[in-house]
Amino acid sequence: MIGEIPAVVAGEAARQETAGSALRPILVFDSGIGGLTVLRELRTIMPDRSFVYVADDAGFPYGDWEEAALICHISDLFARLIEDIDPSMAVIACNTASTLVMGELRQRFAIPFVGTVPAIKPAAERTRSGLVSVLATPGTVKRDYTRGLISDFAQKCTVTLVGSRHLAAMAETHLRGGRVDPAAVTAEIEACFVEEGGRKTDIVVLACTHYPFLANVFRKLAPWPVDWLDPAEAIARQALTLLPQAAARLPDGFDRAIFTAGPVDRATARLIHGFGLSG
Repeated sequence: MIGEIPAVVAGEAARQETAGSALRPILVFDSGIGGLTVLRELRTIMPDRSFVYVADDAGFPYGDWEEAALICHISDLFARLIEDIDPSMAVIACNTASTLVMGELRQRFAIPFVGTVPAIKPAAERTRSGLVSVLATPGTVKRDYTRGLISDFAQKCTVTLVGSRHLAAMAETHLRGGRVDPAAVTAEIEACFVEEGGRKTDIVVLACTHYPFLANVFRKLAPWPVDWLDPAEAIARQALTLLPQAAARLPDGFDRAIFTAGPVDRATARLIHGFGLSG
């Protein structure tokens, strides 16, 4: 069970902030702070918009949940968030949440939703060797949705699915200024690198929004150069196409961040402040 959404953004206080206007922010949602990669791209192509970033750290990591329980958890959480924030649209910067509950969220709520799915189609279009790897969480790897993308868009490629249990947590540690053990990272990514008939993997799809924050670490540890495919820009561009025209910028100042577990530590506070967010 998660706690109540912090009072600073709850109920009447949130509604008073936008009372008498059509100024409604864009909600960006992730299980943790990995979705900041998507927020960064959204701001690049929507510099005149306001955002509320929601990190469901009370539920992190999603890979530890049973699917039915996680679907219920996310759906119920969104009911509260939409009531309290009244966003113009929501961007789900999380592969697991997108592949599990996007359909239900779109049916249940009237706002537009933009999801995050493994960038298998662009990887299949760009690869020269025909060897593509998908680096994801175990849940994303085993999901039928992911295998459906391979069947639909990458039949001519050899796609290696690599599920990591630890990289998302490592990325959170790295972002907060902590040390990440190179040997531990290598153990998580080494299965991505395949040699077959004189060919080598040339594209690795980063199928978790946390992973791009470790991209420079990956490059240093990789046995040969590959294209680490970050879906954040594509997500942001899709969001732009669906953005309601009524959406507009709130008064100048920091966008807000909500952590479902409550107040954050100093390292996290500094991090989100660096992304132009206030807790």
